[in-house]
Amino acid sequence: MRIVTQVVDGAYGKPAADVRARLSRATGNVWSTVANAETDGDGRIQEWHSRHLERGLYRIIFECDGYFAGLGANSAYPEIVVLFRMEDETRLFHVHVTLSPYSYSTYFATTESG
Repeated sequence: MRIVTQVVDGAYGKPAADVRARLSRATGNVWSTVANAETDGDGRIQEWHSRHLERGLYRIIFECDGYFAGLGANSAYPEIVVLFRMEDETRLFHVHVTLSPYSYSTYFATTESG
């Protein structure tokens, strides 16, 4: 299983570059960090696309405060946490987030792994 992640800034209508993110996996009641990264100029985390992941419950924590502070703005959400389950080893998982200082939305999808 692999994951594609993209963050878009809904307030400014552009990819959200330099958003720090942490990917974690649950084992019982304990979360273990799998990887840390920052979004690139297209709002994507490319290195997670090539990482093979095991089945399980995952979360991505997107750190919004630093991103909006860099733009001179405040944010109601210091972090956005997206919790999801990855169950099929043959799939490519897509996690997309659209953020703005006072709202956010997420999109989750799967496709055949390629």
